[in-house]
Amino acid sequence: MDYYAGIDVSLKESSACVVDAVGKVVREVKVASEPEALIGYFEELGLPVSRIGLEAGPLSQWLHAGLVAAGRDAVLLETRHVKAALSAMTVKTDRKDARGIAQLLRMGWYRPVHAKSAPCKDTRALLAGRKLLQGKLLDVELSIRGILRGYGLKVGEVSRGRFEARIRELTAGHAILETVIGAMLAARMALWNEFTRLHREMLKIARR
Repeated sequence: MDYYAGIDVSLKESSACVVDAVGKVVREVKVASEPEALIGYFEELGLPVSRIGLEAGPLSQWLHAGLVAAGRDAVLLETRHVKAALSAMTVKTDRKDARGIAQLLRMGWYRPVHAKSAPCKDTRALLAGRKLLQGKLLDVELSIRGILRGYGLKVGEVSRGRFEARIRELTAGHAILETVIGAMLAARMALWNEFTRLHREMLKIARR
């Protein structure tokens, strides 16, 4: 008899449910959200689990990769499809979600999601980090402009390379502004340096 397992992934512990070919729940447990823990659980289970389903997500990608590397037939399920399929539940719990995922897997009522490769995840991480630093850099610059505007000091149009010199020129002789804006300029410089470093890495990938 074939068996199917559904896993509802959480940060610390994931709910796992195993059902048989007719939909009867065979086992329900909480397992640490680590590939080794899940692999060990299915090895000790002693049942021929045909397929393991996880709802797609950042942590699920990592767990999925570990299960596949261990020789398990694991599949990532499209999040919106799972949500729609389980929306009839009046009370939602991790345990019930795992049970629902297992049943969807058994009946074939799911859409598989492509599992990202390691190079793809590396690129996405680089782009996400670069975008975050770029946004924070802009936030600091706009905040500096806003603070100075309250004192009637207008920065005007200035290139990024000339930004710091222009700000120091405007705040010269004002002790409080020199202290506050000086700290913000130091933070801006750190953000700029790290953003530039990630931007160069992105350009290397673009060139390749």
